[in-house]
Amino acid sequence: MMTVNPGFSGQKFIASVLSKIERARHLLPREVAIEVDGGVAADTIEAVLDTGANLFVAGSAVFGAADPAGAARGLMGAMAARASAQ
Repeated sequence: MMTVNPGFSGQKFIASVLSKIERARHLLPREVAIEVDGGVAADTIEAVLDTGANLFVAGSAVFGAADPAGAARGLMGAMAARASAQ
């Protein structure tokens, strides 16, 4: 699912897509992955995880960060914490 308008990196996350992702999760079996692309960052990943999405594309949130490795670890840490809570 695209959570930005396709085109270029660094766009603002479109929160209205969250309900579409959540609906897709209810329609699809759990073993089917739902990937979210666009605007996934430290301030949006929790909301995206709440929808049931389980694959993420994070471009500028990682590569545009002052500490890219730290930014990636933060996103992966949020995913791991959610997975262990389930």
